[in-house]
Amino acid sequence: MTTSASSKPDQPPALGPLLSSIHSPDDVKHLADDELPLLAEEIRHSLITSLSKTGGHLGPNLGVVELSIALHRVFSTPEDKFVFDVAHQGYVHKMLTGRADQIHTIRTYKGLNGFLLRSESEHDAYGAGHAGTALSAALGMAAARDLTGGGNHVVAVAGDAAFTCGPTLEALNNIAETTRKFIVVLNDNEWSIDKNVGAIARYFNALQTHPTYSEIRGKAADFVEKVAGRAIRSLAHKVEEGAKNLLFPNVLFEKFGLRYFGPIDGHDLPLLVKTFEHLKTLQEPVVLHIITEKGRGYQPALDNPGKFHGLGAYKIEDGSTDVTTSPTCSEIFGRTVTDIAKKDPKVVAITAAMPGGTKLDIFKNELPERYYDVGIAEEHAALFACGMATEGLRPFLAIYSTFMQRAYDMIIHDMALQGLPVRLCMDRGGLSGDDGPTHHGLFDIGYLRHIPGLIHMQPKDENELVNMLHTMAAYDAGPSAIRYPRGVIKGTPISATPEILPIGKAEVVADGTDVALIGLGTMFEMAERTKLALEAKGLSVALINPRFIKPLDAAVLEQFASRCKVLCTFEDHVLLNGFGASVIEHLHGAGIHTPVERIGWPDEFVEHGKPETLRALHGLTAEAAVEKISRHF
Repeated sequence: MTTSASSKPDQPPALGPLLSSIHSPDDVKHLADDELPLLAEEIRHSLITSLSKTGGHLGPNLGVVELSIALHRVFSTPEDKFVFDVAHQGYVHKMLTGRADQIHTIRTYKGLNGFLLRSESEHDAYGAGHAGTALSAALGMAAARDLTGGGNHVVAVAGDAAFTCGPTLEALNNIAETTRKFIVVLNDNEWSIDKNVGAIARYFNALQTHPTYSEIRGKAADFVEKVAGRAIRSLAHKVEEGAKNLLFPNVLFEKFGLRYFGPIDGHDLPLLVKTFEHLKTLQEPVVLHIITEKGRGYQPALDNPGKFHGLGAYKIEDGSTDVTTSPTCSEIFGRTVTDIAKKDPKVVAITAAMPGGTKLDIFKNELPERYYDVGIAEEHAALFACGMATEGLRPFLAIYSTFMQRAYDMIIHDMALQGLPVRLCMDRGGLSGDDGPTHHGLFDIGYLRHIPGLIHMQPKDENELVNMLHTMAAYDAGPSAIRYPRGVIKGTPISATPEILPIGKAEVVADGTDVALIGLGTMFEMAERTKLALEAKGLSVALINPRFIKPLDAAVLEQFASRCKVLCTFEDHVLLNGFGASVIEHLHGAGIHTPVERIGWPDEFVEHGKPETLRALHGLTAEAAVEKISRHF
């Protein structure tokens, strides 16, 4: 499909005639059968055009266009419930539930969220942003329906990567014993954010490439004509027989008590509709395995599915994006850990399905024998790293801050309690902007700072990021963590000679006697601007780069708290149980009662939008800091 941008950047792209007529799912049901493929084309055109301005999860949504249309053709939301795993593939669902004219606002402040939100629409049955949630949540809905005597349908839609996730497997173990009316759609495209890995991924691939599967796909047209239940059951049995000699002795899902159907072409609309019409008549839990193409309808997305899983604005003509002149923190991390590993054979790198996002693909390409991608399995990744550490290896575990939450128990029970030197490298530490509350890394200080024996750092610039990674590599006394942001901090040149930092030692950048500003990490630059503004008022201002969230530099804190009239902390984190809170606690314990003002995020889930917009909205500015501090003079 060829698409070009015809609308001005400040105008919403025009919707096609069919798509513009869709104001609710009922409108999908009123279309003629031969209009559905045309609707699919219009949806793809709208997605490609709109997301070229806002960015977003283009590839996943291009792959579920026909699936989403078929679901709304057969079922009726909000009575029937669709639960999308991760929900990043929910854009088409939004468009078919009255939000097509807003799709150009996706991921922008006050616009549509990039995931599903129960507060955004009655058709969004369940909010999500992390993988592996759909089956458990949908099963809970089905159990509630059964308990209250309801008759609606519950459909869980999950990508094949989600079946490598622990919660998904835990839910599979309970479905057959919990309900007799439940539909799982396995959307199999071989990708999550990156290429899927592990035994289950290999199983799905083996099923796709098996001769029986090819035969079944070749006879899909015949199957459409055979709408009777017996024909569909025959198809299920045929796949089962063909799969007996694959990775497992029988179809995986039937071992969990789910009737298996497929695999079928997930872009064949008539086939999908007829299949769903039959499945909704069954009184047994079933799984429908569909094969889809991530990025379908847009060649750049087909050529580079990893890039187009989720990206910023791009040029429609070739899919190109703006290139930053300075390396991102992720790129610096990947490069630095790889260089460290080349000098230290004990260093290994682990990620949970995010080699591209964390830039450990650099390590993978240069040191593949010491690189491990465990799939979407953060808990396993943490325990796996612990096991390696017991044998004297130095694991670097790279997981986004928001996803590291899933390994919280392992960090306490397995790493810290045993004093194992696992290095937690938390990308996207701080606000994640357009991705919104499910992806903001605003809680890791709070969930890590109270853990005994854990070292936690945050760099103020790129050079300090490199120094901290070398410091972690040299630290074997217990677990350590580092948080760093998405993108570029300041574009600071990196020294050719890395420095090992003394544990728990802050950097006093400037002395002062009236005010002490403590700017953590990316917020150090805001502290610098605050310093200039306060000095213009005639105040003597100290500037401190704390470097370490834990342990705090007690001597520096007590020195400046005893000397200055007020302290002010800056952090890209919620204030509740954050860095500033730890400063207040320490000073109180030391009997020092100097007031501490704090700049950080409020005790709420912060919405999506550009960081500068959200900071201004929530008072994370130098001007707000000056106002708070000036009250003390």
